[in-house]
Amino acid sequence: MPTRAIQSLKKARLPFEVIPYTHKVKGAVFAAQAIGFPLEKIVKTLIADLGGQRYVAALLPGNTQLDLKKLARFFHTKRASMASTTMAERLTGYRLGGISPFGLKQPFESVIDSPIMNYPAVVINGGRRGVMLKMAPDDILTALMCPVAEIGK
Repeated sequence: MPTRAIQSLKKARLPFEVIPYTHKVKGAVFAAQAIGFPLEKIVKTLIADLGGQRYVAALLPGNTQLDLKKLARFFHTKRASMASTTMAERLTGYRLGGISPFGLKQPFESVIDSPIMNYPAVVINGGRRGVMLKMAPDDILTALMCPVAEIGK
């Protein structure tokens, strides 16, 4: 059964390859090991709270942490914090460990950490635990129509 993320990308006619794996543990490290892909080419989607009911999907390499100060500066807010698990799941319609920036329940802003753009292909969550999508970073940009910024540390 295709996920909303897969349906969204098909509707946009963007190329991707589905890479299924047996999900046992949440996180980019496990996903990278399970599919045999370098951690820096695994894209994780983190949901951050910018305050005032404003949320953003931050896409980062699996080996990078989100720098909340850089994120807040980029979006011209006083501060940023990580959204709670409950809020992230409610906003996206996906379960933690399966959050994809595509086909969100409630569309909101996204930003891509600049190192992601250095690779011809990356792997990003497909909207369900155990489903990854291999695609070009430029196609992620096209799908999300979002900026690229240095938001990692």
